[in-house]
Amino acid sequence: MGSASPFKQTYFHGTKADLKPGALIEPGFNSNFNQSKNAKYIFLSATLDAAIWGAELAIGNGAERIYLVEPTGEIEDDPDLTDKKFPGNPTKSYRSSAPFRVVGEVAVWQSHAPAQVKMMKAHLESLRAQNIRSLNDE
Repeated sequence: MGSASPFKQTYFHGTKADLKPGALIEPGFNSNFNQSKNAKYIFLSATLDAAIWGAELAIGNGAERIYLVEPTGEIEDDPDLTDKKFPGNPTKSYRSSAPFRVVGEVAVWQSHAPAQVKMMKAHLESLRAQNIRSLNDE
């Protein structure tokens, strides 16, 4: 894949990683949500809201960031957010084992309400405590 094209579908990726245009986001590193294991997949979304959640829920102390990314290989529905748990793919969230190329950064975006983020983090912690795993771990 060459440089960014204005006619390619661009997706969003929320994280706390500090990346530059041209950088590749690749599987095999700690995931945004579980630092104890290497991620088998990386995730992107066609909606800004899902990427905002990714940035807000990411583990780490870095600044919350949202990147515009292009997949370099095939993408598929994220099973945690599709038919296995929710009808369809309402967040337009996808996963891939192929890298994503950073083509830009969203500089201005609106965070969710702090109480909403706190509630979501508590919910994720509750799932971990109950040993309810992500379908992406299988």
